[in-house]
Amino acid sequence: MVEKLRLAFMGTPDFSVPMLQALIDAGHEIACVYSQPPRAAGRGQKLNPSPVQAKAAELGLKVRTPKSLKSENEQAAFAALELDCAVVVAYGLILPQAILMAPRLGCVNIHASLLPRWRGAAPIQRAILAGDEISGVTIMQMDEGLDTGDMLITKQVPITSETTGASLHDALSEIGAALIVEALDGLAQGSLTPMPQPAEGVTYASKLERQEGHIDWRKSASELERLVRAFTPWPGSWFEIDGERIKILSAELSGGTGVPGSVLDDQLTIACGDGALRLSNVQRAGKGPTAAADFLRGFELPIGRRLD
Repeated sequence: MVEKLRLAFMGTPDFSVPMLQALIDAGHEIACVYSQPPRAAGRGQKLNPSPVQAKAAELGLKVRTPKSLKSENEQAAFAALELDCAVVVAYGLILPQAILMAPRLGCVNIHASLLPRWRGAAPIQRAILAGDEISGVTIMQMDEGLDTGDMLITKQVPITSETTGASLHDALSEIGAALIVEALDGLAQGSLTPMPQPAEGVTYASKLERQEGHIDWRKSASELERLVRAFTPWPGSWFEIDGERIKILSAELSGGTGVPGSVLDDQLTIACGDGALRLSNVQRAGKGPTAAADFLRGFELPIGRRLD
């Protein structure tokens, strides 16, 4: 019989929500959910709970949203939960040693990459940008380093020419939900042997910045095509023309050469530093998504025109 554990769940974005639900469905006790504090958003700057906090409230779970876990009071409150384990996924706060050591089985992390590749904040998008052929999920025992803990279990998934940041996000979230239940069963039974991460192959997935989505037509078409896919839906990719920002929703590699940024045909094919990129779907500010042909009927871009 699988042991039911007393857990804390620590996560913030929508990526983490399926893991919380999976733990509940597996019969584990969620003593407390930790998430980052509500943030102001929208015109009225109303405070909105994180997706994890909203889900926890829906499920009637106890929620804490400290700005930091460094204070003695927060650490004492965590220790008082008398946990078997803490499950951490995209929480966004550093866990001090006192937090890591408090649960009987320690803290385990669900990370959206095949460690040690893409430690850090944005492993999903960085893997697509780099042209990786595989991604995956690693369940690891946490230590004080940045995603440096011993690995408990992994599962990989292919990255194809159709993979976007959104589709890989959803696939890895689903895998993580199944994998964490399996990992906790193994931990409780003592059947999992933690494996140190390889010393070679370490890369870091730095946090995404909005400006990274600004298209530089001097780059190769293949690099820009990956950027469009990686940054769908956020932070998005765009170019500017006559001071207006045009968002690229999808694009494909195309034949043709020319001065980088120049329009090559009437199908919205743009010359790049190497090769060309055909913009399949775009979106003007304040308007809905549109196919390239429809866009060009309302926005004249003659052949030879150079984009900003």
